[in-house]
Amino acid sequence: MNAWRAGLLGVALTLLLGGCAIFANPGGVAPGTPVADVVRQLGSPSARYPASAGMAERLQYSYQPAGQRVYNIDLDTQGRVARVEQVLSEALFGQRIQPNAWTRADVLREYGPPARTMGVHNFQGDVWVWRYLDGPTWRLLFIDIDRAGVVRGWSNGDEDLPDLPEPR
Repeated sequence: MNAWRAGLLGVALTLLLGGCAIFANPGGVAPGTPVADVVRQLGSPSARYPASAGMAERLQYSYQPAGQRVYNIDLDTQGRVARVEQVLSEALFGQRIQPNAWTRADVLREYGPPARTMGVHNFQGDVWVWRYLDGPTWRLLFIDIDRAGVVRGWSNGDEDLPDLPEPR
C-alpha cells in the first residue's frame, strides 16, 4: 500500500472512530439517561426547546434535509430522558398537527426546520416540507404556514425521486 492510500485509510478510520456520535441512533437512548450522557453519545442536538407538560427541555436531533428522521428527546426536571420519539410518522401527523392553532414555533418545536420551503400560487404563505419514510416509501410532509405564522393545513405525498438509469 502506498503512503497516500495508507494516509487516506488513517484519516477515514479516525473520522469513523472519532465521529461515532454522528452515526449513533437517538432511538436507542434509554429513559432515565442523564442529559450529559445523551450529548456525549449523540453529540450536540440540532436544536433545544423548552418542553411542556411537566418536562424541562426537548433535545431535537434532525436528519433533515437529506435524511428522513427527526428525533425528539424530552428531559424531565432532573435532566434525565423521559421520552424518545421519532416524530416523522404518518401515524402521528393527524394527532399532532393542529391547523388554525399551531404557530411556526409549534412546528419547529415538533419537527425542527424543514428540508425546504416553497410557495404555491393558491396560498398566501409558505409551505414547509420534510422528508420521511413510510416503510420503504420515501414521502413528504407539507405544512402550510400563512404570512402571520399560523398553520392553516397539512398534507403528505410521495417524494418524486429521479429514475435510475437501466443497467447496460
